[in-house]
Amino acid sequence: MSAPPWSTGPAPPARPEDAMPRTLRLPWVLLVLTVVSGLIDAVGYLGLGRVFTANMTGNVVILGFAAVGAPGFSVPLTATSLGCFLVGAAAGGRLTSRVRRATRPTLVAEALLVGASAAIALAWPERPGTRYALIALTALAMGLRNATVRALGVPDLTTTVLTMTLTGLAAESRLGSGTADRSPRRTAAVLSMFAGACLGAWLVLHHGLGVPLLLAAVASAVLAVLAPDRD
Repeated sequence: MSAPPWSTGPAPPARPEDAMPRTLRLPWVLLVLTVVSGLIDAVGYLGLGRVFTANMTGNVVILGFAAVGAPGFSVPLTATSLGCFLVGAAAGGRLTSRVRRATRPTLVAEALLVGASAAIALAWPERPGTRYALIALTALAMGLRNATVRALGVPDLTTTVLTMTLTGLAAESRLGSGTADRSPRRTAAVLSMFAGACLGAWLVLHHGLGVPLLLAAVASAVLAVLAPDRD
């Protein structure tokens, strides 16, 4: 029985069901962000000169290719992406250390940065500096987001990297250890990235760079509204 209004005693503890919406919402938010990562990397790799702006593992490998003169790869473009991602991650680290509830501010910033890149891609698609501007803005956004997601610490939902997710999926399968307690989440993460990459590639090939970037910005903005109000 709850305490009467005039009681001066401690408030009753929160019921488990009160926390349920947040528990359910956060994984869904991270899965949609994984789709957005697929969109962003489709734009980068297919439209900006074989550069990733969300997946930095791939970028380090690409930088190695470019450094030895492999055709089709660029040291300046890849270095721009890596550098801006690190700046964004540093900003995200500072934000999460100083702001208790950083998820929504991060998603708002991501929506604004990716939205600015969409506006540039639509308004000045052929300008010499457009490629660098799009790389810089999206890499900043992804670095900021990755720092925040890292602070959340939700297993298997990093939103940009799938190597350990795929490893866990195989290692804990029936052919592996047979423990597979997080297989649905891992499978959903892989499918989300795949879906985002497919959609992003189709949009880049048929509609240019602005449309997938605009879609990614809108998705981030919607998630900023739907994200849990506590990290």
